[in-house]
Amino acid sequence: MTTPPTPRWGATARRAIVATAFAFAVTMMGTTLPTPLYAIYSAQLDFTPLTVTVLFAVYALGVVGALLLFGRLSDELGRRPVLLIAVGLALTSAVLFLIPPSLPLLLVARVVSGIGAGLMSGAGTAAIIDLFPADRKATAATVAVTANSGGLALGTLVAGVLASTVSEPLVTPFAAHLTLTLIALLSLARWVPTPAQRGRFRIRPQRLHVPAEIRGTFTRAVCAGGIGFSTAGVLTAVSALFLARHLGLTSPALSGFVVFLTFAGMASGQLIARRLRPVVAIPVGCGGLAAGAGILALALATETLVPLLIAATVLGISSGLCLNAGIASTVEQVPPAERGGVSSAFFAGLYVFLAIPAIGVGLLATQLGLITAGLAFSALVALGALTVGIAAVASARRSDTAA
Repeated sequence: MTTPPTPRWGATARRAIVATAFAFAVTMMGTTLPTPLYAIYSAQLDFTPLTVTVLFAVYALGVVGALLLFGRLSDELGRRPVLLIAVGLALTSAVLFLIPPSLPLLLVARVVSGIGAGLMSGAGTAAIIDLFPADRKATAATVAVTANSGGLALGTLVAGVLASTVSEPLVTPFAAHLTLTLIALLSLARWVPTPAQRGRFRIRPQRLHVPAEIRGTFTRAVCAGGIGFSTAGVLTAVSALFLARHLGLTSPALSGFVVFLTFAGMASGQLIARRLRPVVAIPVGCGGLAAGAGILALALATETLVPLLIAATVLGISSGLCLNAGIASTVEQVPPAERGGVSSAFFAGLYVFLAIPAIGVGLLATQLGLITAGLAFSALVALGALTVGIAAVASARRSDTAA
C-alpha cells in the first residue's frame, strides 16, 4: 500500500494542484472532442443513431473497465505514476483520431480515451484531495469535479469552434489536444511529488471497497449523480443528430455549444453546492434534474432550439449539485488509503449510468425514431430523479430523528 505524499502547504503544493487539475481537465477534454464531430463522421461513414450512441458508449465502458481493473492502483502504486499513465493514454487517443477515420479505428480510440479517463477520474480526484490541507477538503472536491466537468465542457466547445472555422475539422481539434497532453505530461513530471512509498503494478480485477458506514449514502449519491451523468451522456451522443436531422442546424459549433452548456452547468453547480450541505444539495439537484427533463421533453416534442438550450443548462447545474454533494459525502469521508478505491467506485457507478441509457436511446431511436426515444428517456430521468430525491430527504429526516 502506497503512502500518499503530503507536501507542505505552500507554493510547491499549489503548483502540484494546478498541474494535476490541468492534467485532469486535458484528459477529460479529449473524451468530448468528438461530440460536435459526430454529425460529420455520420455523413462520411453513414452512421445510424445506434452507431453513434455505441461509439459514445464504448468510451464509458472503457472508463468502467479501467476503474474495475485499476480502481485502487493509485492507492498502491501512487498518484503520480497513474496520472502520467492516464495522460499518456489521452495522448495515444489523440494520435489515433488523427489517422483517417474508420469505425473500428474510432472505437479503439474511444476505448483508449475511456481507459485514460477512468484512471484519471479515480486517481485525479484522490490526488487533488490529498494535496489540500485537511481543513480545505470541500475546496478540494470542488476543484476535482470542476476540473472533470470543466474539461468535458471545454472539449466539446473547442472542437465545435475549430470544426466550424478550419479546413480540416476532423484533424485540427485532435492536433490541438495532442499539444495539450504533452504540456500536461511535462507539468506532472515537473510539479507532482513522487509517492513516499511505491507498491507493485498489478493487472487484476480489484474490489472497489466502499466502507459499510457510508454505503447507504454512497448508493444515493451514485444514483443522483448517475442520473445527471446519463442526461449528459444522451445529450452528448445524439444532440448533433437532433439538431441536424430535426432542426436543420448543422453547425458543429452549435452542437458543441449545447453540450458545453451541460458540462459548464456542471462546473457551475459545484460552486453552488459549496454553499449547501450535501443533505440539501442532493434533493435540490434531483428536483432540478426532474425539471430539466421536462424542459428537454418540451424541446423534443416541439422541435425547437431554445428549450433545448435551457434544458442543457438546467440539467448541467443540477448534475453539478449532485456530483459535488456525492463526493463530499463519500470520497471525503474515508481515510486517504481508501480514497482512491472509493473515488473509483463512485465514478464507475456514474459511468455505468452514462453508457447504458445512451445505448438504450440509440436502440429505441432505431425502432421508433429519435424524438420518441428522447421523450421516453426524459420520462425515466424525471421519475428516477424524483425517487432518489425523496429517498435522500427521508434518510436525512431519519438521521435527524436518531440524533
